[in-house]
Amino acid sequence: MTGSPLIGVLALQGDVREHRAMLEQAGARTRAVRRAAELDEVDGLVMPGGESTTMYKLARTFELVDPLRARLREGMPAFGTCAGMILLADRIEGGVVGQETIGGLDVVVRRNAFGRQVDSFEADLDVVAFGDTFHAMFIRAPWVEKVGADVSVVAKVASGSEVGRIVAVRQAHLLATSFHPEITGDHRFHELFVDVVRSAG
Repeated sequence: MTGSPLIGVLALQGDVREHRAMLEQAGARTRAVRRAAELDEVDGLVMPGGESTTMYKLARTFELVDPLRARLREGMPAFGTCAGMILLADRIEGGVVGQETIGGLDVVVRRNAFGRQVDSFEADLDVVAFGDTFHAMFIRAPWVEKVGADVSVVAKVASGSEVGRIVAVRQAHLLATSFHPEITGDHRFHELFVDVVRSAG
């Protein structure tokens, strides 16, 4: 695919407007997605931050869980940030009893691993694809405990007490970060995702 792919932002919770702005800076067209019919029309999907259990319940309410799983199985690119990473993960540690995910990403993610809202912080990351560091914002963030054989580690914390923690991963058409790249002013992760969508197209 060349040109400007149409990328949806799951509009149940989180920084929908901010993600759309960053995607548009990165060369995509965007739309908010709340219904299965809207999901059918997009070339890729961003799943923003929020509260992962609430987002899953809202996805059930809007009858999006099964359509999301089907599109991911068909190869639709998806980019999950913070709670979106949790929704994409096949397995969770530290979740609430009975917590479910959309799945598709062969990782174990620890929910609220970096602490609660008051423990929010910023950190520089070593990012394999960028050649220099990326300054990231973490808010009630998860981290990746384990990755499957087909999952690539994209970024780790470069400094501080959590140095070496895995905070961004990719598996084929799926990308996930435990931080919020939409609020940093640096749209390189959104550019990376737009490239994933173009390649999948």
